[in-house]
Amino acid sequence: MKPTDARLNITDDAQDDALVRAFAAGDARAFDALYARHEQALYRFVRRLLGRDLASQADEVFQDTWLRMIQAAPQWSPQGARFRTWLFTIAHHRAIDMLRRGGREQAWGIDADTGEAGDAPFAPAGEPWLDWPAPSAVAPEELAFWQRAGQRLLSCLEELPLPQKAAFLLHHEDDLSVAELAGALGIGFETAKSRLRYGLSKLRTCMGAYLPAADLKGGGA
Repeated sequence: MKPTDARLNITDDAQDDALVRAFAAGDARAFDALYARHEQALYRFVRRLLGRDLASQADEVFQDTWLRMIQAAPQWSPQGARFRTWLFTIAHHRAIDMLRRGGREQAWGIDADTGEAGDAPFAPAGEPWLDWPAPSAVAPEELAFWQRAGQRLLSCLEELPLPQKAAFLLHHEDDLSVAELAGALGIGFETAKSRLRYGLSKLRTCMGAYLPAADLKGGGA
């Protein structure tokens, strides 16, 4: 059960909910539709959360996530949560289990969450990213730049503490608000806010220029 090249459709929360209920009632085609809608984003999230060291385990976590979704489908009750968020949360827990099993889980302490006293100053591996294009750059140069910037961002993600990486990926892959992020990770609002803020700060430092500022004030969806 590996991702195909089918293009991911824009998520319609109500349709996802209807598909889960249809699948739980025995409609196998409903599962096929859910899988096609979310497979690529889910696999990308798993690969990036596991990082390079455990990339070979991504298929196992990806498949196990879908198996657990299948097992839990009869009890699916959204209660304000999106199916996609629920699916990503299952994947997050499975990835953490894999990291623990491989002895590669990073600390989840206060320093990793907030960067408070005791956290060593962040120093990215390698030189900061400074190769931003001039505003007058022609389209081919802009394309090459964004390809390089994307590669650099993935490298910078590898350097983040795991709690901050998970917060960043859930926030940007699933477009969660801080409140939704806190619920998905089972942490407090302020902790989720801190993880996201410090993760973004470290990524900006690593990239050598500012990423778009995140709106960390809202508490709702």
